[in-house]
Amino acid sequence: MSDVTAVILPGGGPANGRFRAVLNAVVPEGSALTEDEWREAQAIIGRALETRPASVRRQIALFLQVLDLMAVVRHGRRLAALPAGDATRLLESLSRSRLLLLRRGLWGVRTFAFMGYYARDEAARALGYRASAASWSARRDARPIHD
Repeated sequence: MSDVTAVILPGGGPANGRFRAVLNAVVPEGSALTEDEWREAQAIIGRALETRPASVRRQIALFLQVLDLMAVVRHGRRLAALPAGDATRLLESLSRSRLLLLRRGLWGVRTFAFMGYYARDEAARALGYRASAASWSARRDARPIHD
């Protein structure tokens, strides 16, 4: 088991389920995350949100509640309980909304979901991402650019 503890994201405990639903909708591979991997993603999202002003965290919490309400109105279920296809269609419809505020809110929570998934070490390894602060010299097969 991981040493990453559960993080309560903006909006309280239910927001974690909402964030997970967003993550699963925008990164379909996210549905295969184990509980430990999800806690790691939550911790990444939580750390990123800690640096934002309280007003931004409140806006994100409110937007997640709006997503939940929209899911109930359209599908009769909360966002976290929607089948992946329904959640994806809901978010896609919001990405085309005439209301800029809805599009921006979606872009914001989607960005945090991407961050939570792709900033995990396991995701970087799976993608073959080998960037390092040591630059090219950190690569095993690194060769000098100039001979």
